[in-house]
Amino acid sequence: MTRADLAETINHKMGFSRSESLDLVEDILAKMCDAMTDGENVKISGFGSFVLRDKKERVGRNPKTGIEVPITPRRVMTFRASQKLKDRIASAG
Repeated sequence: MTRADLAETINHKMGFSRSESLDLVEDILAKMCDAMTDGENVKISGFGSFVLRDKKERVGRNPKTGIEVPITPRRVMTFRASQKLKDRIASAG
């Protein structure tokens, strides 16, 4: 699914113009990005949560050579699907 697909769905279901629908999708995604940039988690009820985690520096190992290499601290984003989404995916298969 693409941004254009989402905008098309909004266009058909809500009756907005194509450009208004695309602007709406872009605004929502921008708001989500801004929130995560500010360190906030984003939760969409019935869909899931985008969760930020700060990882500490740690020692990793090159699997080819076995040499230990430091892995720098960083912030990562994970997605946790809601139970509703998990149930829906499981029943679709």
